Amino acid sequence: MLSPEEKSYLLRLARASLEAYFKKEEWEAEAPLPEKYPHLWERRGVFVTLYKKGELRGCIGDIAPEGPLFRSVPKVALSSALSDPRFPPLKEEELSEVEIEISVLSPFKKASPEDLVLGRQGIYLKKGYHRGLLLPQVATEYGWDRETFLRMGCRKAGLPEDCYLDPEVELYLFEAEVFKESEFST
Repeated sequence: MLSPEEKSYLLRLARASLEAYFKKEEWEAEAPLPEKYPHLWERRGVFVTLYKKGELRGCIGDIAPEGPLFRSVPKVALSSALSDPRFPPLKEEELSEVEIEISVLSPFKKASPEDLVLGRQGIYLKKGYHRGLLLPQVATEYGWDRETFLRMGCRKAGLPEDCYLDPEVELYLFEAEVFKESEFST
């Protein structure tokens, strides 16, 4: 588990990367002290979600990062702000209205639909080139039951909604540490 200091550090990195982008400044995350922030050196899947006035404004992640968390978070934050195909790129004037939420993923475990603990675990479905991932908090946010959550994961993968019943579809479960800026405001 990440310490409160590590979570705060990642949130500051995400915001700093967005601010630097809009100021057109060269910026790269400084390496944290290993003894102070040991978990930030881990290679873990991570998603950055942006909310504007409580509404989703962007969400992109990386489930197989090439580097440690402190390098992945700024990159994913920029992708979430600029490359989520569901939204136009974030504008500089919107940045002050955006709250950043980070989800750091546990390793994936192959499972069956019955193993899913709704609200605690996210899903990753894959078949061939089709992939779909839903973070654990999505089921709770939308009030979905297990079947709806699995069906929406199938839909996100571009597969039929009952794909989770197909033995050729691989289902993986994971947990996420989820934290946002408002939890660390003073």
